[in-house]
Amino acid sequence: MAIATHNERLRHHFDTAEQQEESSTLGMWVFLLTEIMFFGGMFGAYTVYRNMYPDAFASTSRFMNITLGAINTVVLITSSLTMALAVRSAQLGVKRALILFLVLTLLLGCIFLGVKVVEYHEKWVDHHIPGPGFRYDDARYFRQAQILFFLYFAMTGMHALHMIIGAGLLATLIIMARRDRFSAAWHTPVEMIGLYWHFVDIVWIFLFPLLYLIGRTR
Repeated sequence: MAIATHNERLRHHFDTAEQQEESSTLGMWVFLLTEIMFFGGMFGAYTVYRNMYPDAFASTSRFMNITLGAINTVVLITSSLTMALAVRSAQLGVKRALILFLVLTLLLGCIFLGVKVVEYHEKWVDHHIPGPGFRYDDARYFRQAQILFFLYFAMTGMHALHMIIGAGLLATLIIMARRDRFSAAWHTPVEMIGLYWHFVDIVWIFLFPLLYLIGRTR
């Protein structure tokens, strides 16, 4: 009598590996939808205040470092490519390539965060952080400028937090890959974290033109 083999990666509440993977994918998409609503609220608030104070918006836009923003945009787009290559390597069961592309993605994420720290330091030096120490040369827009800078820090700060979480997840994937936890038959965590990483990258694609480009020529 044949003995049925048990897939150690199949949880007890799933009948098949395919069902487990489909459930994981659905769960990740539901999570990303909640994230879209979260960031959508901040985008909505920014749009409202931008329309209320268009001249103040144009004034604060002059203090956004386009060069650093553009560098980070290129970095994140490249990281999306390396993440996609990592997922493909996992699907093919190529361990060395998987680890390489995960490390590259993590490195690019750290570069993004490093550039963001430099940019935040600029705002600190210029006293453009909302609060008691806030300074603004154009007294006409002092109050409105604080609102817009607050939204800038709220939006980019939350994005950076998601990047930090993503970096932690990538580090976990690298450790798991080194321990031969993934194969061509099972690599669901790589695909799910790949979706998360692409989502974070897409958020920045909207943040960059909204915060750095639009309104500078007003």
